[in-house]
Amino acid sequence: MSPHTPSAARPKPDAVLTDIANYAQKYSIKSAEAYNTARLCLMDTLGCGLEALSYPACTKLMGPVVPGTIVPNGAKVPGTSYQLDPVMAAFNIGCMIRWLDFNDTWLAAEWGHPSDNMGGILAAADWLSRNAVAAGKKPLVMRDVLTGMIKAHEIQGVIALENSFNRVGLDHVVLVKVATTAVVANMLGCTHEEIVNAVSNAWIDGQSLRAYRHAPQAGSRKSWAAGDATSRGVRLALMAHKGEMGYPAALTAKTWGFYDVSFKGNPFKFTQKYASYVMENVLFKISFPAEFHAQTAVECAVKLHPLVKDRLNDIKKVVITTHESAIRIIDKTGPLANPADRDHCIQYMAAIGLMKGNLTAADYEDNVAADPRVDALRNKMECVELKSWTKDYLDPKKRSIANAIQVFFKDGSKTPNVAVEYPVGHRRRRKEGIPLLEAKFRVNLARKFADKQRNAIYNLCKDQKRLEATPVHEFTDLFAL
Repeated sequence: MSPHTPSAARPKPDAVLTDIANYAQKYSIKSAEAYNTARLCLMDTLGCGLEALSYPACTKLMGPVVPGTIVPNGAKVPGTSYQLDPVMAAFNIGCMIRWLDFNDTWLAAEWGHPSDNMGGILAAADWLSRNAVAAGKKPLVMRDVLTGMIKAHEIQGVIALENSFNRVGLDHVVLVKVATTAVVANMLGCTHEEIVNAVSNAWIDGQSLRAYRHAPQAGSRKSWAAGDATSRGVRLALMAHKGEMGYPAALTAKTWGFYDVSFKGNPFKFTQKYASYVMENVLFKISFPAEFHAQTAVECAVKLHPLVKDRLNDIKKVVITTHESAIRIIDKTGPLANPADRDHCIQYMAAIGLMKGNLTAADYEDNVAADPRVDALRNKMECVELKSWTKDYLDPKKRSIANAIQVFFKDGSKTPNVAVEYPVGHRRRRKEGIPLLEAKFRVNLARKFADKQRNAIYNLCKDQKRLEATPVHEFTDLFAL
């Protein structure tokens, strides 16, 4: 045998795979704060999805692959009449959750939206519950869903802390797929080996490129990419549950593994173990449907609105002081082609805030963007990095997302330099943010449901103990049309 011939002996599973499987299957969540935050996350995430159902660009992608398909004991899609197989239901729920870029966010070396995993978790749990009841068995309850959410948040978020997928051109939805796969595989009752197999296949998959998130071709795929990823996670978990094999060196295999092919040969770095840190520290988008690096910029713009609304033509320049990640992702000049392009442009979002004193999902539509004042303001803006804010952004004890805006006028006068380091959805502003989050949920419920139905949903979601004990299929029935 040649000394260069590789051994055919099957290796032990990569430690990253077994750590994920151990956590998904064996770790017991003890944190009351994590469960309470998961409940708030459930409310906010479903509310974001209900708002998205007002947009035909979203709803055209929903429903079964083959129209008219009937799935006995299928998973229900909230706010619709659809009842689908768990894979397609996961896509539907994931798509509506992410469409308006208004659900929760995690910012670290990699960015992402951990509640994207709820598409797969809720669909799988609902499907399992309905089939259990049909077989005379006990259904899953909403505490199981909250546990799955906490664990999916943790898997996605802890991997993201030190490992940047965007710097190698990959989209963060790879972590949605991995996290959903692990949590749903455990929910299905997979063995430890089967969970490892499922997760290995998630890494083996070809991963999404970020081409659809950046100029000059930002587009609507960024709004359904997470639905695609979480539904794929459900599919891989179901395959593993049937006994489909895995690939123990999916990450570390020389030449052919994920590290060598997609991560420039570098192994993942970890600074902490999986627990409940991510859910406890997750960022909620409460005030504005804006890419999270711009949340505080919009807040600054809204504060400046009274000082500039009658002087827009007198503005000489607008200086946005920010952090490196914001400059890398959402600092854009030139034409913006569509809503997906606009909600990833810090200048556009700041311009709307300065002009209108608010920012809503409707402000990304063509009729608003056609206002000549928007681009006139954008052309007067410059972004400047403050390195201490870039450092604080990465500091695990701070995780700030700071921005400041100052407006300079042609006559030499200027506004104060308004700075906001932590958005209202940050853990440091939870007390302030929770009433606003609940109000946001009530508004979104009113978009789809009559008083009696939306009051039943809201009152249940406000009651932690009662919500956790509710069978999953009874919970999703409340959201059916």
